[in-house]
Amino acid sequence: MNEKEKVNQITEGVIWKQLLLFFFPIVFGTFFQQIYNTADTIVVGRFVGKQALAAVGGSASQIANLIVGFFVGLSSGATVIISQFYGARKEKPTEDSVHTAVAMGIAGGLLLTVIGMLLAPTMLKMMDTPDDVLEPAVTYLRIYFAGMVFNLLYNIGSSILRAIGDSRRPLYILIVCTLTNLVLDLAFVLLFHMGVAGAGLATILSQAISALLVLYFLSRSNECYKLTVRFHSDILRHIIKIGLPAGIQSSMFCISNIIIQSTINTFGTDTMAAWTAYGKIDSVFWMLMSAFGISITTFSGQNFGCGKLDRVKKSVRISLAMALGSSMLLSAILLLLGQYIFLLFTDDGNVLELGVHILRTLVPFYATYVLVEVLSGAIRGTGESLRPMLISGFGICVLRIVWITCFLGADSHLNMVLYSYPISWAFTSLLFLIYYLR
Repeated sequence: MNEKEKVNQITEGVIWKQLLLFFFPIVFGTFFQQIYNTADTIVVGRFVGKQALAAVGGSASQIANLIVGFFVGLSSGATVIISQFYGARKEKPTEDSVHTAVAMGIAGGLLLTVIGMLLAPTMLKMMDTPDDVLEPAVTYLRIYFAGMVFNLLYNIGSSILRAIGDSRRPLYILIVCTLTNLVLDLAFVLLFHMGVAGAGLATILSQAISALLVLYFLSRSNECYKLTVRFHSDILRHIIKIGLPAGIQSSMFCISNIIIQSTINTFGTDTMAAWTAYGKIDSVFWMLMSAFGISITTFSGQNFGCGKLDRVKKSVRISLAMALGSSMLLSAILLLLGQYIFLLFTDDGNVLELGVHILRTLVPFYATYVLVEVLSGAIRGTGESLRPMLISGFGICVLRIVWITCFLGADSHLNMVLYSYPISWAFTSLLFLIYYLR
């Protein structure tokens, strides 16, 4: 069976089987992505100290997510367009969309490198980063942004491959760069004693390898998505029209997380370190939800592109059932084993106690978020991205900020910060359900 016939199964095959065949490479890929991201945190947390742990995974991570998240959200417009054109067998528009997306990645990466390196100290100070964490956080963040072109090229290239139904090669690339990152982390931190700078350098070198690999696969293809780099103004406008709301939504999520992180910072270094370690454990859940979101966006986009609306609706129902079951299973596992997983990051008693408390407060409510990811992905796959942005922005970001502003002052306790998450998840899921059913 050739490559095109495999891709056509998204619009022709048994839905649940094709969803799983598409989903598992994505979820394994995002699993390796999380190992890739977590390697820095584990290595510096265990071998450098809790200040380094807080620097790499705390404020610096939130800022990087804000800036990168906006561009990745923007580029999701390319994913939707490419999947629709490819599903409808429109080869020339597919080709032009691929070219424009990659060119946008190069230009955006260069711009973000300049912005990130110049503003890193200012942004970290605005988040009330403690003095003992500030210097290593600035170092890590500047090195991270130095490799931003590689980061964006990998993300865009992988999105292109997934948009045309290929979720396997992004997985293979991630396995290679994850192993590379782990080896380089250990070498730079343990052998050369480079601290957080070594962790940052390992990250951007690994990202460079992943970007080169994904560009190699795209340039070697004989299909209509074969890579060349040039802008097509009409396609660029279409990408921005669909992708800009997603980019704004991602930024709003990150801004709310930055406000949360700034609040967490006021509780001290131990709470920052515990929150950082929990964030790496919690990322497994977001890995699963992201995989479901990517899957349903591609399925929705390709089937919508060729006019098969019944398959769009059925794939939504199947994705919801699988996502809900996965979230409940993960919740049970983390509640049973979470305290032992924390030992990977630190053996500091106070940090461990705080981290386990955070986990046991939030993990039981994972299932309340499922509707947000699946329904927003399905709606976005049809080319409608403004309303998902408005619903998510209001239901999660605005509500969370209002909660922190109104209630934390009256009861300055960590629990008041934590409660903002399940409340905003459940409320936004309800909004998405009402919109989808109507």
